[in-house]
Amino acid sequence: MLKTIITFIFVFGLIVIAHEFGHFYFAKRAGILVREFAIGMGPKILSFHKNNTTYTWRLLPIGGYVRLADESEEIEDLARGMQVVIELDEKNHVTKINTSEKHLFDGLPIEVIDYDLTDKLYITGNVMRNESDEQKFIVDHDALIIEKDGTEVQIAPKDVTFQSAKLSKRMMTNFAGPMNNFILAIILFMIVAFMQGGIPNTNSTMLGKIASNSPAKEAGLKQGMIIKKVNNHNVKNWNELAKNIAKSKTDVKLLVKDNGNKKVINVKPVYQKVDNKKQAMIGITPSIDKSILTKIKYGFTETISSSVMIFKALGDLFTGFSLNKLGGPVAIFKMSETVAANGFTNILFFTAMLSVNLGIINLLPFPAMDGGKLVLNIYEGLRGRPLDKKKENIITIIGFVVLFTLMILVTWNDLRRFFF
Repeated sequence: MLKTIITFIFVFGLIVIAHEFGHFYFAKRAGILVREFAIGMGPKILSFHKNNTTYTWRLLPIGGYVRLADESEEIEDLARGMQVVIELDEKNHVTKINTSEKHLFDGLPIEVIDYDLTDKLYITGNVMRNESDEQKFIVDHDALIIEKDGTEVQIAPKDVTFQSAKLSKRMMTNFAGPMNNFILAIILFMIVAFMQGGIPNTNSTMLGKIASNSPAKEAGLKQGMIIKKVNNHNVKNWNELAKNIAKSKTDVKLLVKDNGNKKVINVKPVYQKVDNKKQAMIGITPSIDKSILTKIKYGFTETISSSVMIFKALGDLFTGFSLNKLGGPVAIFKMSETVAANGFTNILFFTAMLSVNLGIINLLPFPAMDGGKLVLNIYEGLRGRPLDKKKENIITIIGFVVLFTLMILVTWNDLRRFFF
């Protein structure tokens, strides 16, 4: 169980951090303030502030997020009539506002009368030591606000909000998360290829390792032999070879080239059920291509192959929807149990597959997802101005509600399938 938990945290953590780092990096390059970079969800465990961003580690290892400065983000922790503590610099400008009940620093206690932390950057309040002493304080552009849970984040003046950046930079910021997932997948698939010493050469019919105690071993097949024909059918690649063997009803007749000599070898197969179909198996594997170029290329080809497979699965989902075709964190945890038992190479391969999956899912043009945000960006570019903020908020809220509902249904279905 411990091994499964560690694997789950590693897999989920790596793909989420890669995704969120994409948003983080390109937001920073665009001059957008990243108020928080969170690893995990839920209650905060640890946090520190550096270079205008607060980094937090949160309790539940099932995700993460970057919190960009946004004009629509309301400061819920600050309100008129609230008692707060402010810290002033030598110019009497506010550098920190404490809204938390935790006494995190000594400062000037005030009762808030009015404030603007977006445009005019001020806070007006009654100084608690003298209730009749109403004062207006200038708030520093990079001032910090301590939220109710004790998290220290920077205020979000208008010039560093997401909306203040150029459209092209906002689009890149939205796209960067899924992009990073594809980059991560390419790198991981390359690492897998190097770790296993190469990749199966499916463009050839040369035999690789022969399984011990297999029909192929008993029939005398050896590594390095080349299969020319299967049951009198010419085969040019491993896919043709495997298909012809799988559909064999009796002994498999192979025309083999061995050290320049051709000979016929008959193999008595064993039969296994694959997708409810009976298929012949003889226990052979393709040869391994060990060239460096092939290993590097594998990162790209396997990412493309995985993407095609995921798009096919999505198409199947739309033609016949079923919760059993979906999987959430619970399903990933259960799959982590299997891959954890099969070595680190399998863990990396599994992580790469999930990273491709996350990248594609996030690019779907659905509200509240990166793809949905990109659609709104394109709409803004074509129209010359953004969608009305109220309409955008309504669309986003609907998207969140649908996604949250689907997440609950998928999680419950996963729990029922795997544990009950």
